[in-house]
Amino acid sequence: MNDTELKSRVKDLIVRRLKLDVDPQTIEDGAPLFGEGLGLDSIDALELVLGIEQEFGVKVADEEVGVKAFSSVDSLADFIREKSAA
Repeated sequence: MNDTELKSRVKDLIVRRLKLDVDPQTIEDGAPLFGEGLGLDSIDALELVLGIEQEFGVKVADEEVGVKAFSSVDSLADFIREKSAA
């Protein structure tokens, strides 16, 4: 799977799992997912962790890793790629 496909799948997952009323393709790759960006919160983070683990088969080891990995679509795609390669 190439970079564009992976980011597209991540965006689709975010919108689907969190039931967001936005077009997945309007989410910018580098925009923050929490706070000023999409405005996600800690409950959303838990739902995203479950979604990522189920859809991509990668484990989020701890909160510190999760905070960094879930900062944007770019960082989430990098995290999934690294974990999938390991």
